[in-house]
Amino acid sequence: MRAMPAPQKDGPRANRDIRGVREVQLIDDTGLNRGVVAFFDALQMAEEAGLDLVEIAPNSTPPVCKFLDYGRFRFNEQKKQNEARKRQKTVEVKEIKLRPGIDKHDYDVKMKAVHRFFEEGDKVKVTLRFRGREMAHQDIGLRLLERVKSETAEIAKVESEPMLEGRQMIMILAPR
Repeated sequence: MRAMPAPQKDGPRANRDIRGVREVQLIDDTGLNRGVVAFFDALQMAEEAGLDLVEIAPNSTPPVCKFLDYGRFRFNEQKKQNEARKRQKTVEVKEIKLRPGIDKHDYDVKMKAVHRFFEEGDKVKVTLRFRGREMAHQDIGLRLLERVKSETAEIAKVESEPMLEGRQMIMILAPR
């Protein structure tokens, strides 16, 4: 029976988790470089200061360690990650459905929606559905999609050119 391996911790090692090191390059809590110090001396100095010895650069020789309040350090790192996640924008693909015989006013309403989607930073999938005999006049649908492409040329770029898939023609536009 073997003992379970210790779980891998994410983030920098601290205090007694730092293993296999005889000497460390020490930076104290004021940011002053103390030079190369024996590991156990550095650990004792950290405990006397009421702080943790945290490994900052483990790959250097000798590893660089610093006196920090580890709990506060982890809290600030987590806060930074949450802020970055908040600022991140997920790009959605919005769909606009058209028909080849669309009327002018209906077309204008759909184009307003397309412009609004681009302002929000979303991609737009323009789907043109053919029914019955409309399949014989695919050129009308292609002209309609070309019109959409030319009207949105300043604010959007074509990510995927119009292509026919079964009874529908699809084009994907992305904001510039």
